[in-house]
Amino acid sequence: KQRVEPKEAVDAGLLVQGRSGGFYDRFRNRITFPILDLRKRVIGFGGRVLDQSLPKYLNTSETAVFHKGESLYGLHLSQAAIREKGRAVVVEGYMDFIALKGHGVEEVVATLGTALTESHVRRLKGFAQQAVVVFDADTAGKAAALRSLPVFANEGLAARAVVLPKGHDPDTFVNQ
Repeated sequence: KQRVEPKEAVDAGLLVQGRSGGFYDRFRNRITFPILDLRKRVIGFGGRVLDQSLPKYLNTSETAVFHKGESLYGLHLSQAAIREKGRAVVVEGYMDFIALKGHGVEEVVATLGTALTESHVRRLKGFAQQAVVVFDADTAGKAAALRSLPVFANEGLAARAVVLPKGHDPDTFVNQ
């Protein structure tokens, strides 16, 4: 309706230019989640497949306003609860965030994948005195949780990791 040029949509990470010169939706066949900054402005998108396709999650590519290593999904919704409780619960993805929020864990945020960065921790330090990392119980999730603890320590934010029962992620665990 607004006649946005395809180049602008490519620059925003929504469209991808195909080999034949046409454009296609980067998030086709996925549930798409808007990623907002603290001012509640859309800075990017994430998408999750509903079947077994790979990659399971796909984010907007790096743009002038979206930096995966600096963005925490849902921080705009959780910042008040994190301040109030002094704690941030950190999960891996959108569905984990939504499930925990739906079960009353108001101080939750999600990394956009498993890579927690110094920038993520610095951002959380502005709101919390401690963090609880709850990643998936698979090998990658456990490894990511272990890698995250020194990042918290190096930034001076106390952190703990929760290990879920085998086969679970925060979403499946709270819903079961």
